[in-house]
Amino acid sequence: MPIPTRPRVVLDSSSPEPVFAQICAAIRREVEVGRLLPGQRLPTTRALAADLDVAVNTVAKAYRELETEGIVEGRGRQGTFVVDTSGTVRQREVLRFVTTMRNLGVSKEEAQALVERTWAG
Repeated sequence: MPIPTRPRVVLDSSSPEPVFAQICAAIRREVEVGRLLPGQRLPTTRALAADLDVAVNTVAKAYRELETEGIVEGRGRQGTFVVDTSGTVRQREVLRFVTTMRNLGVSKEEAQALVERTWAG
């Protein structure tokens, strides 16, 4: 199992931006500049929360948001990993849709039925 890469996150307590959004922005930046590479594992929510001195739920919310955006992918007990975003726009949008459906507890069959109804509609 690869060692998680600690993203550079600097929180600004005077910022009106919520802490989870600051974490999201920092991780997005790290991916954009190539410090976090596709396939790299991020620290657990507990580890990053301890490093940043924030609640575990705050980091979990940031990871969920980044997953919805298609920037990271949660793999259960294996951890959270940076997604390869070099794919086409279509691939990224499909990943975003699938991630959102999974997070909502929608099965593959239900998601397919939703797409078919919407496409026909």
